[in-house]
Order: sequence, then C-alpha cells, then structure tokens
Amino acid sequence: MGTYMSALEQRSTGIGLLGLGVVGTAVAKAIIERHGPNDQSTRLNVVAAVVRDDSRKRYVDLDTSAISTNLDTVIGNPDIAIVVELMGGEDLAFDYITSALKSGQHVVTANKEVMAKRGSELLATATANNVHLYYEASVAGGIPIIGPLMNDLTANKIQSVRGIINGTTNFILTKMEHEGADFSDVLAEAQSLGYAESDPTADVDGFDALYKISVLARLAYHTEVPVDVIYCEGIREVHAKDFRYASELGYTIKLLAVAQVNSKSGLLARVHPALIPLEVPMASVNGVLNSVEVEGDLVGPLWFQGAGAGPNPTGSAVMGDILRIANGASNSGSSPSTLEPFPIASMDDHVCQYYIRLTASDRPGVLANVARFLGEADISINSVLQKDTDIENGHADLVIMTHPAREANMQSAVSSIRELETVLQLDSLIRVETYGDRS
Repeated sequence: MGTYMSALEQRSTGIGLLGLGVVGTAVAKAIIERHGPNDQSTRLNVVAAVVRDDSRKRYVDLDTSAISTNLDTVIGNPDIAIVVELMGGEDLAFDYITSALKSGQHVVTANKEVMAKRGSELLATATANNVHLYYEASVAGGIPIIGPLMNDLTANKIQSVRGIINGTTNFILTKMEHEGADFSDVLAEAQSLGYAESDPTADVDGFDALYKISVLARLAYHTEVPVDVIYCEGIREVHAKDFRYASELGYTIKLLAVAQVNSKSGLLARVHPALIPLEVPMASVNGVLNSVEVEGDLVGPLWFQGAGAGPNPTGSAVMGDILRIANGASNSGSSPSTLEPFPIASMDDHVCQYYIRLTASDRPGVLANVARFLGEADISINSVLQKDTDIENGHADLVIMTHPAREANMQSAVSSIRELETVLQLDSLIRVETYGDRS
C-alpha cells in the first residue's frame, strides 16, 4: 500500500466521501459526532467530500472548504486512506473506484449496480493493489449479509439465497394487502413519503432487487452471475384482489429475489412476485423491512431481517466497513474467491406451482376448456375457486392453483388460454415459492 499504509497507522484515519446525499450525510455525521476531537479513541476524520453541486446547503457540521467538485481532493490525496463511494450508478462510479484503488486507497461502497455489473473487475483491482474493497451496504441496507457469506458461512455449500430486498416494493405490496388499495394509489403514496423515486422503474420493475441478488449469488456460489441471465419481473401486474384470494389459499404475495442451485440444471437466479405460505417467517416481513434467507448444507436455513434502506441503516453498514479497515482487517475478506464457471439454469426449466386468476364468462364449459389446455401442457390442477360472480355482466373470477409444473409448459398453456373466447382476460399469473417439504 506504499505511502497509504502510514495513514492507517496514525491515530486518525483520513476519510474521503464521493457523494454527500442522504447516506453520505449520515456517514459524515456519524464520523463527526462519534469520532470528534474529544474522543480519545477516534481513528476517523473526514478530510474531503466531492459533490456535484458545492453551492447547496449541507446539513452536516463539515467545513465548507472540505466540500468541492474537485475529484483530486479525494482520489490520490495522501491524507485520505479510505474513499467512500456513495454516488450510485455504474460508469462514473466504476471509474472513480478503480482510480482510488489504483492510488492505493481502500474503498467502501453502497453501490449495488456497480458491484452487480462490474464487481469482479473491481475486486480484482483491489487485490492487485493490495487494498480493500468492502460493500456490505450494497445489499439490504443495515442487515449484515455480505460479511456472513464471505466469512461465517464459507464451510457451507449454499443451497439457496432468497430475500425481500427492496423496501419500496415491500411497502407497496404490504399496503395493497392490508388496505385493499390499488397499485397506482399506493405507488403515489410511496412517492409522497419518499420511499419511491419520481421514476420508480428500478424498484417496481425489479431491477434494484436484480442487482442485489446478482451480488449475493456471486458470493454464495463463487461464480459470475451477469444481470442479463437473471429472470426479472416486477410488481405492476399484482392486483389488490390477488391478496384476498391468496389469503384464502394460505398465502401472501411478496417480490422475491432468489438464487438457487439444482443438481441437474444448475444455478437459477430470478426476481418476481411470488405466493409465500403464511406460516413462513418471510410472509410477516412488512413495510419497508428487508429479509434474506440463506440455506446452507450444514447450518440449514438462516434468516436475516431488518431495515434494508434509509440513511441510518445504510450508514451503519458503511461505517462498519470503514471501521473494519481502520482497525486493520486482513485483506482476505475483500478479496474475490476464485470464480469458477457454474452452469446457469434457464427460467424455462424452473418448476413450481402456479396461481392463475382469469376473468371468464360465467357459463358451462369454461373450466373444461382451460383444463384442456393445461392438460395438453402436462399441467394438472390442484384447486379451483370461482369468485366475484357478476350476474349482470355474466362473468366471474376463476382462480386456479396448479400442481408443480415447468415454466416453459405454463407459458405455452397461458398463451393458448388467452385465445379462448370465454376467457375475457388472464389477469394474473404468479409463481408459488416452495419451502421445506410443502408442495
């Protein structure tokens, strides 16, 4: 690490911030308030912060001379041992993190996108320059999950990682379930409360969860899981009445991100809404909370739950990484494991039960026709509910639960069912997540 090792050996470790938004401000405040001049145990000092607009008022007790738009005040600054990247995005963040690592500076980041898309490159650069790159805050906010996968669970062969890892979608789905509200109304509320961005695409269409499960899958299975091989489906097509019917069947609905191995087909990573049995702990994870379940061959299933977003929980994870480096953690924790090719399974081969809701003409033969197309696709029906019969308009909701079926077969059957004259609309197709021996 050359001249930068001396910074860690000193009583005060210099910190440089790239970004001073809500999380950056929380980190700066934590450093200033907990590691100030009157704290004899302090090892941290914010030397400089790079921002896009240095004219904005900042709600943190940081000397204005330390805030600028000049990248050179942080990257390559010999007084800064640890660079904290909190800008977000991919290209600029990748360039800045790479430059800092090559300058001999350690890096802490909360950036799930850059770690999902280019994490292996960045970790290799860190190793080549004998510095740390830590990223606990990139997934599930304040919940410790990166560290356990890198360290505590390495004796296990990981069977699956699945989680509710986007607080915005969990807030929306929880409100829809408990209040019977429509998606668009709850989304507007989430935006007004600051839980959802003005452009909610990354959250509601599943991309945020996709980046996070890519990061977790790489750690769990020691293989590259590119974002473009991960099946991704958001929550826009989930409706309030689906929660009512799901509850009657013993389920709730969550946006799940899953990475799971099958001895025959390989590793499948997927993000989509799923029916979850009400007795499973994850079914009770509501609001903006996150939860991650890791199942190992030795330890069995472990549940990690807590605040998955927000300035203080995310700041907590960032500070934990900073302190690990400042306290002299060995470099092995941030070094990438040797990545090996791992068979990537196709979503077409995924097997699960399915929940189907369709609006159909209320007349004889409708179910028989639907069952015929399902049967031709080698799919058998587990149960059927006829709900909300509208006598005046002559149609009803038909809710079908299937036995386990292959995804490709289901998609083929659904295409045929949509063409039936007596099926006015196929409203919902939601996969059912299997836990333990439940089928």
